[in-house]
This record gives sequence, structure tokens and C-alpha cells, in this order.
Amino acid sequence: MNPAIRLRVLEEWRGLPQRIPVPDRALPVGHYIEATMRNMGLGDRITESEIREAWRGLVGDFLATHSQPSRLRAGVLYVNVIQSTVHYELDRVWRPQVVTKLQQRFGKKIIRDVRFVIGG
Repeated sequence: MNPAIRLRVLEEWRGLPQRIPVPDRALPVGHYIEATMRNMGLGDRITESEIREAWRGLVGDFLATHSQPSRLRAGVLYVNVIQSTVHYELDRVWRPQVVTKLQQRFGKKIIRDVRFVIGG
């Protein structure tokens, strides 16, 4: 039977217009939030917070007490350091190991290099 004829017969028999069901095309809200953040260039912010949370485990308690990741821009993680001696230690001695650990944890596309900055 033709769907249009069926619809008209049902409308006449019930005495009311028959509504055509609309298929549900809704997606989870997370899909839209993730796409919007990616379009706005905010995808790195999620990674920044993950890096801050993992920092102490990557560099140890002493160095984490004296340093804090501040931002991630174009694959370079900037880390604020509060003392020049700790800056020297991180920059000259620990940099290759820190970069390797970060790349193993977050990937080489996300972390290319680390720069330590005194102050913040």
C-alpha cells in the first residue's frame, strides 16, 4: 500500500491528522563538545592539564616541588622553575630524560621539546 494513501486513511478513520515519526539523529553531547574544542584550538588545553597531573610522577617529588608546567605551544612544553639552581639542573642535566619520558607518555607529536623558564 502507498504510504500517502495509508496516512490519509488513518487520518480519516481516527478523525485526527497523523504525524509522521521523525527519526532520532541525536549524538552524545561529548561528540559536539570535542568537535567544538578542536575547532577552537582548545584541544591542547586538555593535554596541558594531563601533563600537569603527570608532572610529579615524571620528574620526582623534589623537582616537581620546584617546577610547574605552564603551557604547551606548538609541541613545546614551557615549565616555570622557581630557582636558578633547579633551572640549571633541569635544563642541563635532566632535559633529555624529561623529554623522553614526556614523549613516551604523551607522544612525539604532542611533545617535541621542553623549555625551562625561571619565574613565571
